[in-house]
Amino acid sequence: MPTRRFFLKKAAVGGGLLMLPGLASASSLMKGVPRLTILHTNDWHSRIEPFPDDGGRNANQGGAVRRMRLISEIRATESNVLLLDSGDIFQGTPYFNFFAGELEMKLMSQMGYDAATIGNHDFDGGMENLATQMNHASFPMLSANYDFTGTPLAGMTEPYKIFRKEGIKVGVFGLGIKLSGLVPDELFGKTQYLDPLARGNETARILRHKEKCDLVICLSHLGYKYRNDDEVDDIDLASSSNDIDIILGGHTHTFLNEPTLVNNQQGDPVIVNQVGFAGLRLGRMDITFPGDSKRRCVACNNLRV
Repeated sequence: MPTRRFFLKKAAVGGGLLMLPGLASASSLMKGVPRLTILHTNDWHSRIEPFPDDGGRNANQGGAVRRMRLISEIRATESNVLLLDSGDIFQGTPYFNFFAGELEMKLMSQMGYDAATIGNHDFDGGMENLATQMNHASFPMLSANYDFTGTPLAGMTEPYKIFRKEGIKVGVFGLGIKLSGLVPDELFGKTQYLDPLARGNETARILRHKEKCDLVICLSHLGYKYRNDDEVDDIDLASSSNDIDIILGGHTHTFLNEPTLVNNQQGDPVIVNQVGFAGLRLGRMDITFPGDSKRRCVACNNLRV
């Protein structure tokens, strides 16, 4: 199994490309080197249609149909694709008010999402509603730090999921934000919030060392970075970790032009990315596995939809 190190310590970021020491040539990438393409979204907030043609900065951008078309185009050229979401699927347009999340789940299923995590706004219709809408999803909802024992969501989520792509074993898990004070108590009921740093590191340890995953990805709805040190964010998670390779974030609607690199407890970089909100961007990462115990992120692009 490849070792943990990404060899990113002197990575230069520019034009969406991570140029890494010892990077395989473009020709070698085309000759049987295993390659994984990760596509990801966050906080699309029931934005089914593009923004209206009103002269605003987001006019005519986004929309589920455009995202589906872009995803299909990428799948037509890449054989190993994972499509992931970092939460807050619900709330934000009349589509949620009328259909309570059913349309969003059915569209994501049609797009072929592989997994998602739960955001705070996904509780806006209550747990019974979330449980109902999850029945329309063909993909698992992942949560390692919400204990839903004794609630309508009991048994409906998984802490992690393992995917196998051309011999590459990928472990994906989810983490959610503290709900108390953010979501009305009656909407999350008896849900128990578990420490995301402890649960995140324990889950990643299981995926790396017990399940022998080549790549460990966290779908986080903690938020990118806070000024208040009392709030746990993706930067905190990355810096406190040992076995997480990539954090795909949400909640703070942060538009990153390129991923942030944060050294973990061993001094190895963790890739942190987030693509704003409302489905305006589709994150893309291409990871190669050249077979010499080195994993490299070849290209990291946050694509306009």
